[in-house]
Amino acid sequence: MERKLRKILVDALSGLGIPADNIEIEVPKDALHGDFSTPVAMILSKQLKKSPKIIAEDIRSKISGSDSFESIEIAGPGFINFRFSKKFIVLQMKELISGGDSFIAENIGRGKRVQIEFVSANPTGPMHLGHGRGAAVGAALSNMLNAAGYSVEKEFYVNDAGRQVKLLGESVFARYKELLGVSYPLPEDGYRGDYVGDVAKELKNEYGEQFKSIDFDKASEAVIDFAYNRMLDAIKKDLADFGVHFDTWQSEKELYSLNKVQQALEDLRGKGFVFDNEGAVWFKSTEFGDDKDRVVVKNNGDYTYFAPDIAYHRDKILRGFDELIDIWGADHHGYVPRMQAVIQALGHPKDSLKVILVQMVSLLKAGQPVQMSKRAGEFITLREVIDDIGPDTTKFLFLTRRSDSHLEVDIEVAKAQSSENPVYYVQYAHARINSIFAKAKEEAGLSAEAFSEFDGELLNDEELVLVKKLLLYPMVFKNAVLAREPHRITYYLQELAGMFHPYYHRHKVVTDDAELTKARLALCVAVKIVLKHGLEMLGVAAPQKM
Repeated sequence: MERKLRKILVDALSGLGIPADNIEIEVPKDALHGDFSTPVAMILSKQLKKSPKIIAEDIRSKISGSDSFESIEIAGPGFINFRFSKKFIVLQMKELISGGDSFIAENIGRGKRVQIEFVSANPTGPMHLGHGRGAAVGAALSNMLNAAGYSVEKEFYVNDAGRQVKLLGESVFARYKELLGVSYPLPEDGYRGDYVGDVAKELKNEYGEQFKSIDFDKASEAVIDFAYNRMLDAIKKDLADFGVHFDTWQSEKELYSLNKVQQALEDLRGKGFVFDNEGAVWFKSTEFGDDKDRVVVKNNGDYTYFAPDIAYHRDKILRGFDELIDIWGADHHGYVPRMQAVIQALGHPKDSLKVILVQMVSLLKAGQPVQMSKRAGEFITLREVIDDIGPDTTKFLFLTRRSDSHLEVDIEVAKAQSSENPVYYVQYAHARINSIFAKAKEEAGLSAEAFSEFDGELLNDEELVLVKKLLLYPMVFKNAVLAREPHRITYYLQELAGMFHPYYHRHKVVTDDAELTKARLALCVAVKIVLKHGLEMLGVAAPQKM
């Protein structure tokens, strides 16, 4: 509906000799004000030096003869409120049924290349719930952008260089020594979860007693490589079981081995944004709004964490992406300005890098906090949760709120087969429609083709409200894509399911009236199309039965 109204308004303004590039269209909070509203007359008032109400009246006069509208009203200081006609609504419903996904998803990306880097968990332990939430957001956003015509690449950045990976290796080495009966101190800030012992057992199986009599320094390369690869394999398996897959895996070590870190700093030095001071090398991030300049090479010659991040983002740009999206934990919010400074120093607009921050997840059981994991020792792992409630439920729940809002997940609610469980409620709506179709075929001999044509006049007012909700979905989807916010889809699906289930209980779909049955089955087809599309965008299954 929004696309149709936008075209009507563009044509009307064109007829008045007014160029219209970007018309704001919104859904009134109060349904009494119509189906859609636009403030375009007020926005044009200053430019045209006319009263908003006069402009609104001119626009209305241009389109008042259209049979698409039941009413066009001018309200307040110059809002134009539109209420669509039943004829128009039914025609749009038929287009939704015949067009399916092509009706829903407008090609707004037009092939623009977008890289989404997400999860990127240090390969030093199991993934926690925050990583899982980031995975759900990144995968859903990738699905949405692909559906909207963008060319998307999903990447995992492997932090396989630096202190944390070395600590993992030392921790595994200490447990390995214990297995061989050799006393060896665990690093003070080392990793202590049960998984470290598991990797140590694998190391012993692989190398036997080869490292029994030597110190870590002499075995470090082999042990670190072995340990982080085992953890990375575990991360890959967890992600695969979660239904999240990546196109590329970028190694931090590779940036160093290919000399890309040094090249990036030399590039920025050549542009005047890298300088030496007090024996260290600095990036002039204050040139782009950061609160202070940042060290990239310490006075002892070691690179800071920031240096490979500069090289990594430069490498992304050199690969030809038009937009970079990074999904980070909320504790990295202070890191955003300096990375946007890097993007600008490299000659690209600040907004060509979008950072989405993801807050942590708290796990509850019957309302009580669950704080410790048997496996990780310090946090609940993603694996434990998906094993308990399943990947679909986990993903959907992770996407029920804005990513930068704190989220609580109650395991007992997630297991409930009731309206309390949002994913069950939405999936059950899809499965329920399939059971309706089976009943229609069994009792009335009607197949999907039989109700592709139907009499829309037979739909009652409650059904028309449900159809209007369906016809809002393309606008919801487009706005979710533009805002890069998957949770908008989740909100919408819950609202739609919340309308469909009560409708089903109040109205018999397969009736003694063949034509009414066809019309109601057509409505069910339209609901199913939208539910299936939304669930697919979230990476959640649309079950045939439950």
